[in-house]
Amino acid sequence: MMSVREFRRACYTAARRTGGKVVEFRLAKGVAPNFHQGLIAYRDRTVAVVCARDLAVLAVAEPRIIDFAADGAESGPLTFVEVPALAAALVEEPGLRVLTPSELNGPFDAASWPHVLSNDITYWKPATLGEALFNYWD
Repeated sequence: MMSVREFRRACYTAARRTGGKVVEFRLAKGVAPNFHQGLIAYRDRTVAVVCARDLAVLAVAEPRIIDFAADGAESGPLTFVEVPALAAALVEEPGLRVLTPSELNGPFDAASWPHVLSNDITYWKPATLGEALFNYWD
């Protein structure tokens, strides 16, 4: 498990190492989503470092907007992206695992991820590893 403080530190350190700037944190406070986002802006784009709340697992994705003013609902899989320099900088943080888009878009193997509850697997039927690890399930 990674604390919010550790997540913030990892984002700031990786941004500094890669010439980006942390512009926002979107921290999950309720049941869903099960991940936090740290938005890092670069000259040509902004990406989100996503952190599973119950694991020390990170990924890089397109930023998601959660509109609490409307109804607070957002669902569906994240769009994971390749940002090699950022992923390499995040890997330098001790104890963190950064998953690639190819891993996250690949099939979900429940045996390899025993922390994902079997009831959730049965009900939500995640097709990919990314859906199983970073989701809006309640």
